Amino acid sequence: MPPGVDCPMEFWTKEENQSVAVDFLLPTGVYLNFPVSRNANLSTIKKFDSLQDPEVNDFRAKMRQFCEEESFTFQVSTKDVPLALMACALRKKATVFRQPLVEQPEDYALQVNGKHEYLYGSYPLCQFQVSVCSEPVWKQRLEFDINVCDLPRMARLCFALYADCPIAWANLMLFDYKDQLKTGERCLYMWPSVPDEKGELLNPCGTVRSNPNTESAAALVIFLPEVAPHPVYYPALDKAPGLPLTAGSLLQILELGRHGEHGRFTEEEVSWGPWAVGRGPGCSPHRPPTSTCAPQQLQLREILERRGSGELYEHEKDLMLYLLCSWPELPVLSALELLDFSFPDRHVGSFAIKSLRKLTDDELFQYLLQLVQVLKYESYLDCELTKFLLDRALANRKIGHFLFWHLRSEMHVPSVALRFGLIMEAYCRGSTHHMKVLMKQGEALSKLKALNDVVKVSSQKTTKPQTKELMHLCMRQETYLEALSHLQSPLDPSTLLAEVCVEQCTFMDSKMKPLWDMLSLQMIQLMDVLWKQEGLDLRMTPYGCLSTGDHTGLIEVVLHSDTIANIQLNKSNMAATAAFNKDALLNWLKSKNPGEALDRAIEEFTLSCAGYCVATYVLGIGDRHSDNIMIRENGQLFHIDFGHFLGNFKTKFGINRERVPFILTYDFVHVIQQGKTNNSEKFERFRGYCERAYTILRRHGLLFLHLFALMRAAGLPELSCSKDIQYLKDSLALGKTEEEALKHFRVKFNEALRESWKTKVNWLAHNVSKDNRQ
Repeated sequence: MPPGVDCPMEFWTKEENQSVAVDFLLPTGVYLNFPVSRNANLSTIKKFDSLQDPEVNDFRAKMRQFCEEESFTFQVSTKDVPLALMACALRKKATVFRQPLVEQPEDYALQVNGKHEYLYGSYPLCQFQVSVCSEPVWKQRLEFDINVCDLPRMARLCFALYADCPIAWANLMLFDYKDQLKTGERCLYMWPSVPDEKGELLNPCGTVRSNPNTESAAALVIFLPEVAPHPVYYPALDKAPGLPLTAGSLLQILELGRHGEHGRFTEEEVSWGPWAVGRGPGCSPHRPPTSTCAPQQLQLREILERRGSGELYEHEKDLMLYLLCSWPELPVLSALELLDFSFPDRHVGSFAIKSLRKLTDDELFQYLLQLVQVLKYESYLDCELTKFLLDRALANRKIGHFLFWHLRSEMHVPSVALRFGLIMEAYCRGSTHHMKVLMKQGEALSKLKALNDVVKVSSQKTTKPQTKELMHLCMRQETYLEALSHLQSPLDPSTLLAEVCVEQCTFMDSKMKPLWDMLSLQMIQLMDVLWKQEGLDLRMTPYGCLSTGDHTGLIEVVLHSDTIANIQLNKSNMAATAAFNKDALLNWLKSKNPGEALDRAIEEFTLSCAGYCVATYVLGIGDRHSDNIMIRENGQLFHIDFGHFLGNFKTKFGINRERVPFILTYDFVHVIQQGKTNNSEKFERFRGYCERAYTILRRHGLLFLHLFALMRAAGLPELSCSKDIQYLKDSLALGKTEEEALKHFRVKFNEALRESWKTKVNWLAHNVSKDNRQ
């Protein structure tokens, strides 16, 4: 644990404080703060054990078995034959990993058959408002208009404390992780509300765990009455009553149920029913449909979207669950949608994960960032998504590496620190060799963080050269040289960093937001993949970026490149005129690519400029000044610093600084046309690249919508609700035909070119306000 604090004797003699907060250092290099009994000693303190939380203990035990199931030793005779060795190993494994005794709650279970909405997501079953009083003590009995037997399994109570504005919120699951209905007194330590333009009071998507900062958090005490003389459990799926159907057409069965026809179906009806509704010609009634000839997704959505309190009947819950058990796997796109908070049921989640198991490692890696964020929606520690991610991480070190850092980067967030810490512990238990590599990376990042603090303090007091010399002096220390050498790169674990070159190290100001940049770069990389699948290589540069902590991250340096601002300033005499020097970019490329190499460099520029025009327009990337666009010496153009997206453009003095759909200035056109004003053929080819790239992205529009929707849990201010994703729908023109959409894009393309002088004015203001010369 970190260095202790010198506490006076009076602190330990006070009787009112029965616990103290202690920072625990995990093997992963992560500190977690937990309360510990004042009488505890080192032999009784064991990381997560101090929580005394049954759910935490059960989850750790289960994950220990899950992640270490192949790790055990036994002694054998050297004379044993292979069959004897195998038998001995199996006996040992059965002993070490024997299944614990399980309770039999179904013996005392109250049967639950919901007449109301079965699935509960962000749609309330009941609403209740406590009367206003001057003191925060109500002592009122709240009676909701719903029977206990009608409660959905994943129902949660959502509370909000407010006066003139939101103050705090808390959520509570009505059933615990063992399916038992909660009773008795509950003290909920609430989370502070952050007032925003939406004015939301409740936070149903938020965590169901209490705020660990109990000293400053508002405490809400509630009492849940007992409804039976014995514990009440929600019935397991295999214990729930079901109809004797193999898997009927859901829409047909629901319609029959509404007309009072509850009798059994004949064998003919059963064999015909499963895929009858909407079945196209050529589909056999004796086999499940393929994605091209059956509406299985529409049928599932139909039942999932039944929101009215009186629409579902007593038998419909069982029908839906029965249908899920026998449903064919969904396409990945549809499975990703089912991971959203709107579908919290555990069986639906398991069904979605089952459909995702067919993902290759490369495909899973493409969606890993979103899947980690979805963990925040989970109501319990033990869930199918956690086991799925751990299973794939333990089987592929690259996935394990980035899973670790995606989790590690948010350990400063109290609402997820426990969950993410437990998953990291489970992964490290199952991959002890990788844990040593990760610890080495953590040590290096700690040194860099300390170095950053030194530079920040020094730069406020001394000149940049003096601060740089101080930074080099620190880096030459043996502890720094050892920590920063011979380690795998956190950005790319396939790269081994040998030794740090101190003399080449420098520093610069940065307002980078690692998670925002990661999301934007992930989308650009996905676009690049989709384009290449269609045979269109637009020479994109989705450089590496990794969030490692609170406002902390790593970014890949793209070698042999420079910003447009630097290129223009270095080719001009005055900052005021640099932005209007249309020859600067072409002359720079000529200097870097003499002779025949220039044609290839211009082609690289043309392709990459088309790619980033389309990408930045679709994603609504803002703050596109000349220091945020760079060019490599081989001609590739690329954008950096994605702190504003989805059309959230910067303003100054109430004026929108982004007044064009995307950046396409006449000096870009000058390069594309090889410096010739009448070279319209080259420009039209560039326009064709843009239109083709845009059309390809529209075909995959739903994929981008789903991925952004899953990132709502990340807490990004510009991506917190469904309305924030409307920009994507508009930019991709998803409500239009392909012909209408292409016409829409051409209008934006012409507008970007026609209004490019406004971009030049912005660049002029940027150049004058900041000295970009290096």
